[in-house]
Amino acid sequence: MKIPVFSSTIRRREMDAVLTCMVSEKIGPGEMNIKFMQLVKEIFRVDGALILRSTSIALLYALEALAIEPRTGVIVSALAPAWQYHSIKKSGYIPIIADVHPDTALMTPETISEAVQRGGRVIIFHETVGSLPGFDEIRALNIPLIEDISHSAGSVIGEKMAGTFGVFSILGLEENDILTSGGGAVLIAPNKRESIILNKIGEQAPSTDILPDINSALAYVQLKELNRNSQLRQEIKTLFLRSLLQGRHKTFPQPEDVTSSVYSFPVILSSGFKDVKSYTNRKEVEIELAFSGSIAAYLGDQLEGCMQAKSLLMRCVFFPLYPRLGSANAAKISKLLATLP
Repeated sequence: MKIPVFSSTIRRREMDAVLTCMVSEKIGPGEMNIKFMQLVKEIFRVDGALILRSTSIALLYALEALAIEPRTGVIVSALAPAWQYHSIKKSGYIPIIADVHPDTALMTPETISEAVQRGGRVIIFHETVGSLPGFDEIRALNIPLIEDISHSAGSVIGEKMAGTFGVFSILGLEENDILTSGGGAVLIAPNKRESIILNKIGEQAPSTDILPDINSALAYVQLKELNRNSQLRQEIKTLFLRSLLQGRHKTFPQPEDVTSSVYSFPVILSSGFKDVKSYTNRKEVEIELAFSGSIAAYLGDQLEGCMQAKSLLMRCVFFPLYPRLGSANAAKISKLLATLP
């Protein structure tokens, strides 16, 4: 059986939490949603949070809280997930797509400034593969910043956590995110002013927008286990890095001042994807193009410019890395990374 690229880390504690909701018939939004919300505020040290059914709903609420007018330009990374592009257009805003730096897969102050010149008035910053930028220069542009920490939950610069650099932050809870509830999102307001606005919006939100307790119970345990799972991910990453250095390919460098969460294991290929894919298939290890679900992939030839993003789209792949990978599978992948064609 092939080792899959992604696998949710669901242990007995998560199962018990979900089962408790089912047995007590507390399935819709209720106590567990509130309990999870309080834990988010405690762990991330923020003033406000809403636990919602999707990232799209979270983004719409964030833009509403910022009083962003329809037809306003919203800046997104070319390598951000395509749901951002669709949600922006569906909500009546204009997506302004920015290129990335080849060493980080992140937007830069320069590419964001260029997007501002094209009409961008708010930034959704997708912290791709767990990396964080230098936020000082980005915030100096003086336009609202919404972080997407679905890949970066747990990352830290100094003592400041991912999710606390913008006016709002979105934490996806989908199957392949750092945390999962089987679907959903957290909308975070780091500061008091925005949390008051968020609370007012939450009070008026229909129950169909609020994450049910059965999902919140799973996410609650996942967040409780964040540090443990992050440590396991980091240990596997260290093993993989040592092996990758023996071969011809590379990964994204780690900034010295950033402690990054580990989201999968990206490898930037110096040879063709098909050859590497054929080799890993023979070794029964699945890989996939890291940005196959991105805006750049969705738009294809319709996307103008963004040459660095287009290059990474074709050359960057994900190898399996998750807490339940196991020592035998980790050793197998480690050996594979050192011998890639």
